This record gives sequence, C-alpha cells and structure tokens, in this order.
Amino acid sequence: MFVTPTCPYCPRAAIAGGRIALESPKVKTSVIEASEFPHLAQKYAVMGVPKVVISDAVEFVGALPEIAFVQHLLSAQERISSG
Repeated sequence: MFVTPTCPYCPRAAIAGGRIALESPKVKTSVIEASEFPHLAQKYAVMGVPKVVISDAVEFVGALPEIAFVQHLLSAQERISSG
C-alpha cells in the first residue's frame, strides 16, 4: 500500500489493510511512503494514494470499506490461481 503523510484517507486504508492481514495468515501488508521510495512509486505508477497493489495482479486507488478491500483480495487470489 502506497501512502503519503498529507493524505487524509491513507491512515484509514493502512489500518484496514493491517486488520485484514491480522485476520488471515495468507495476507501480508506493507505500507510504503511513496516519496521515500520513488523507485517503487514509479514502478507501480502511483499517481494517487492510498494505492493498493495486490500480488501484482490487482490494484486500486482509494480508501475502500473493508468488505470492498476483501473483495479485491479475493479477485487477486482468483487471478493468481487461474493465471
């Protein structure tokens, strides 16, 4: 998950990602401050935050409700399994 210190939505998104990771041993999360790691921000074309990249299979921008976040995780799992 890419964040910036000035983003008002990033803390909520980071907390949601952390909570999901605590609930499932299959989920790991990293919160990356985009300006501190510009090479990663460039690699993942970060133009807005919070930006979540899931196993290079699914990505989205914005602080979503936890249920929507989980739906994206499931979508990534399906893409990885079928790909």
